[in-house]
Amino acid sequence: MFQSFEVTARPEQGPPRLKALRQELIGEGLDGFLIPRADAHQGEYVAPHDDRLAWLSGFTGSAGFCCALRDVAGVFIDGRYRTQVKAQVAADFTPVPWPEVSLAEWLKEQLPQGGKVGFDPWLHTPGQIALTTDALAGTGIVLQTCDNLVDRIWTDQPAPPMLPAKPHPIEFAGESHASKRERLAKDLAEAGQLAAVITLPDSHNWLLNIRGADIPRNPVAHGFAVLHSDATVDLYMAAEKLGGIMDYLGSDVRCHAPDAFLPALQRLDGPVRLDKQTVPLIVADALGERLQWGDDPCAMPKACKNEAEISGSAAAHLRDGAALCELLAWLDAQAPDTVTETEVVSQLEAARRRDNALQDISFETIAGTGPNGAIMHYRVTEETDSLLEEGQLIVLDSGGQYLDGTTDITRTVAIGTPPAEARAAFTRVLSGMIAMSRLRWPEGLAGSHIEAVGRMPLWLAGQDFDHGLGHGVGAYLSVHEGPQRLSRISQVPLQPGMILSNEPGYYREGAFGIRIENLLVVRKAPALPGGDDHRKMLCWETLSFAPIDKRLIDPELLDQDARDWLNSYHAEVAEKIGPRLSSATKLWLDAATAPI
Repeated sequence: MFQSFEVTARPEQGPPRLKALRQELIGEGLDGFLIPRADAHQGEYVAPHDDRLAWLSGFTGSAGFCCALRDVAGVFIDGRYRTQVKAQVAADFTPVPWPEVSLAEWLKEQLPQGGKVGFDPWLHTPGQIALTTDALAGTGIVLQTCDNLVDRIWTDQPAPPMLPAKPHPIEFAGESHASKRERLAKDLAEAGQLAAVITLPDSHNWLLNIRGADIPRNPVAHGFAVLHSDATVDLYMAAEKLGGIMDYLGSDVRCHAPDAFLPALQRLDGPVRLDKQTVPLIVADALGERLQWGDDPCAMPKACKNEAEISGSAAAHLRDGAALCELLAWLDAQAPDTVTETEVVSQLEAARRRDNALQDISFETIAGTGPNGAIMHYRVTEETDSLLEEGQLIVLDSGGQYLDGTTDITRTVAIGTPPAEARAAFTRVLSGMIAMSRLRWPEGLAGSHIEAVGRMPLWLAGQDFDHGLGHGVGAYLSVHEGPQRLSRISQVPLQPGMILSNEPGYYREGAFGIRIENLLVVRKAPALPGGDDHRKMLCWETLSFAPIDKRLIDPELLDQDARDWLNSYHAEVAEKIGPRLSSATKLWLDAATAPI
């Protein structure tokens, strides 16, 4: 099994750590301190060195934060994590439903007489701080910058990651870093901006066609970059990471130590573009009046994959689908009550490792059976490892990081004979996944305009789920990539080349979970026979290929169009994946993909 790099804390470790933090609050004259799940680069994923939220509270979700006051500590979590947080934090921490309850609203209740709440300016964006500060106007509660108090008490904090960066081959990148720099620099010049500061690791790694290993499961190298309007770049990255890429980067990319970053910003001529949603506040403060707010210049170009990236992703998905099929065939051959979740994880990761192009898994594999499946981002541990029992379901969400692409696929599998209520819910989830896969929509629409299509079959039954319908995916980069999303809050228009997940689900706490996920790429829709081409349309091309468990389908709830799509999809799975399988698994796949 691949090594796990997550910082974990048992619930009983939280209270003494919280007590030590509160001693620091008293010493600093503060009433509270904010602990986000963020690092100085403001990506979604953090290295063990920066996983302060997990170390303090025990909560390991990929989003959320803690506000530790002298007498109460709120852990703010969204709907994805409300079951998980109950099992991970001690009673000294109070889960807060967020964003239904904002930080400002909570602070008003907890500090009615006013107070000072400290925060590390490297770990919060200007947008985050401005939103809360504005909402606290007139309350006497202030947010103020301070040293990181968690770092003071974390005596065995892991060292910052220092693994070497490497070039990303042009056959997979599809465009040289010189071409990317020139293309983006032209946009800066046309906007009248002299430079743009880029702090997101996947953005400047994409720009320079480099990859690294500073984040578990995400092939990025930490650093900061300044792209200038003359197409040169100043890269601020530790020397330990640069040894193998200096010649590759060339003279137009100047390399500096990370400590030189803030002083250089203070000397930088403006205007300088900053993304309010992704840069740390301390960067904005260093630039002062020379900054201009704007989007990360890499965000949209990175999101719209070129044909080399799409072809690489498609090829990676075929090999990944074969590995998943080997696991599913093995699982089907096991009797109920004989296999544990960790055995499933080990078998799947072993199947993926047979591919020499695999660099790592793309996230910690989710293999949740029975009630564990209802925890959306479940991670099996020694304490929670469970047998796959008769009549249960297992949610298997996993992926790989290959040199030519990043994969992410979820299948829900029946163990023995599934209950009728689970089959009904599964069929509704499947109907939503198929409806989105079949969708054609006018150019210019965002994820918020179309994501309800994947929820409608559940809504008609009074059911829903608390995560987005889909997230963006990188090209041998982060498995969660913005700015595109299938979400009711996303206003980013979908464009050709974007890769997104399509993953409706349903979760019944204490009973079972269901999720079905494929990755899709946005394409220009071909003209329909007899159509009048009234609007330019977009559509999806499916990248993921693995069978969907027919034992969980209630045929009475699946309409004919959905049946036709499923049968066509399964025929494609058999055609594309079958030749890549062992003979035994090929026989299994033939049965698993037979028409319904």
